[in-house]
Amino acid sequence: MRKAYRVKREAEFQKVFHNGKSTANRQFIVYVLTKEKQEHFRVGISVGKKIGNAVVRNSVKRKIRQSLTELKNELKSDKDFIVIARVPAAKMTTKEVKKSLSHVLKLAKMLN
Repeated sequence: MRKAYRVKREAEFQKVFHNGKSTANRQFIVYVLTKEKQEHFRVGISVGKKIGNAVVRNSVKRKIRQSLTELKNELKSDKDFIVIARVPAAKMTTKEVKKSLSHVLKLAKMLN
């Protein structure tokens, strides 16, 4: 995921948290904020210490990023969103992460 596709700053994260709508399933929580006149979506990924040590957290982030890259063409472009991983995400395969993530993104009306 290129830098232009990422929500990086703390202020941007907080804006999405406070003003966005949240949707969740057992593995992920997604906060979505609509931003008019934006060329493409932007995503922030948060994996807390409850998930596991650094190796496990980075593995979960890689799986989420891979899934989002595969779903890139289906995602709506005028949105900023944050993906928060829950504890069960640590034991999932890449295929299961993609399935669960696409499920929660459909619930959040992020997919075309």
